[in-house]
Formats: sequence, structure tokens, C-alpha cells
Amino acid sequence: MTQNNPPLIIEVSLNGSVKKAQNPNVPYSDDEIVSQAVACMEAGAALVHNHTEDPVFGGSGAMDAENYARPWRKLLELRPDAILTPTMPGKEGVPVATRFAHIEAMAEEGLIAQGLCDPGSFSVSIAGEDGAYLPTQLVYRNDAHDSHYYVEACRRLKLGMSISIFEPGFVKFIMSLHRAGRLPPGGIMKFYFGSEDMSFGLPPTAKALDAYLEMIAGSDLPWSVSSFGEDCVGCGLAEEAIKRGGHVQVGIEPYGGPRTPTNVELVEEVVELAGRLGRPVATPAQAAAILNLPTYPVPFAAVS
Repeated sequence: MTQNNPPLIIEVSLNGSVKKAQNPNVPYSDDEIVSQAVACMEAGAALVHNHTEDPVFGGSGAMDAENYARPWRKLLELRPDAILTPTMPGKEGVPVATRFAHIEAMAEEGLIAQGLCDPGSFSVSIAGEDGAYLPTQLVYRNDAHDSHYYVEACRRLKLGMSISIFEPGFVKFIMSLHRAGRLPPGGIMKFYFGSEDMSFGLPPTAKALDAYLEMIAGSDLPWSVSSFGEDCVGCGLAEEAIKRGGHVQVGIEPYGGPRTPTNVELVEEVVELAGRLGRPVATPAQAAAILNLPTYPVPFAAVS
């Protein structure tokens, strides 16, 4: 492994808000999540991210930790090296501690090595029939107080941070902490690009990626790319990231294209691309070392 050619970390994002009617391969049951996560790890994924049926928007603004923990306990018994990352609700008016409580619970049980930091807010909409964004009132809200809460909670819980970057201002917040020496260990910047019909994100192009890389120039922070509403491999974004030393997230959640692929197929496409470009694929243990995760393997795996 060299600094300029580190093993490629592949993250699979199993489901998100995709419904069975959109892609029958999307997993939501405990058994589906476990079997697909194991298959994706065998194919080359080092990180696993999934949602439960608890809504990100609407609902109570809280998530049931047990809905994550049930399949993840089974998964960790099969793959104690798994690095698992949940999501978080974005409902306005709900205290940040409530929205983060399921992550606290899973960290205390020893199920996760990564927590979340979503350092900013954005309006959520989709394009209507004429291409204009619909007049929704949805906001994924994380003010500066919330963002500091996530950072300090991850530090206290000895979790790495999955840092969601939906807009350039999110990078500015993280880089301000980096310059101040206040980022806990174990973070990875996840650049979420959006297709034209998504209301967030830069377009999934090489120029847009270079803009983000300019913003983090001089830092040693690991980073990855994901393309919502696009095919991350098909549009060329994954290749640009691999060539530049970054990492890649794929999966049914962000995928947008004419196919209804399986999660394993999407992981295999990145593995094949990495092979052509001369990047080795990271094992979970290598990913944990690259990310400098403060807790790995997780305590649950050690006692199972």
C-alpha cells in the first residue's frame, strides 16, 4: 500500500428510500439485509450502510435502534469484521439528542465502529414532469449546534465519523474543525453528488469532484464519492475517484439508471473497474486502518 495508491474502500448502501416496486432486489427484512451484506462483503465491500423502515422524514423524528440491531447482530456473528453505518432522521423540531439516540444505543451495545456527522442542511425535492423541482416543505436540517453535537458524540463514543457532504458548505464546516485540530479520528468525507433531478449536490463530473478536492487540499482526510440518481460507475465518477486516490460508495440506494441491479452486481462493477485501473480493493481490516477507526473490530464481535 502506498499513499498515492491505497486499497480502494468500497461501501455498499443497501436500500435507502427505494421501494420493492422500484427495484425488487432492494432488501428490507432482517434476513435480506444480512444475506445481501454478507454477499457484498464477499464481493469486495468493506463498509455496509442501510436504512430500516423507520422514515427519515415524517414519523416521530426518532429511530428504533432495535430495528438496526436485530439484523446487525446476526451479521456480526457471520462477519465480525463488518463496518456498519446507520442513517438518521431529519425531522425539524426534534432535539438532536433524540435523532441521534439510536446511534448512541448501538455504540453502547458495541455494534458500530462508525457514527454519523451530517454537517449542514438542504431542501429536499424532486423534479416534476416539466423538470422543475416540486414545492415541497421538506428540509433535512442540521444546524451548526447539531453538527457540533455529532462530532462530540462520536468522540465520546469512540466512533469514527461517516461525514455526509451534500453541499460545499458542509465541507467548510468540517475543514474549519480540521484546521483547529478538533476533528476526532476515524472520519471519511463522503461526497454525495446529485443528478439533475435531485435538488442537492454538485453534478457527478470530474470538474465537480476537483472542486471538492480543492476544498480539502492539504488535508489527509479520506474521501469517497457517491452519485444519487445516477450510475456511479456508468457516468464515470467512480473512475475519476479511483484514479485520484479516493473511495467509492455504490448500492441500490444511490443508484439511478435504467436497470434494476442487485447490490452485489453494483459492488462487482466497482471491483472490476478497480482491477482495470490498478487499485487493490480494501478488506474491512484495511479500511479500518485507512480510516483510523478508534474502535475495530467492534466489541460485540469480540464477545460473540
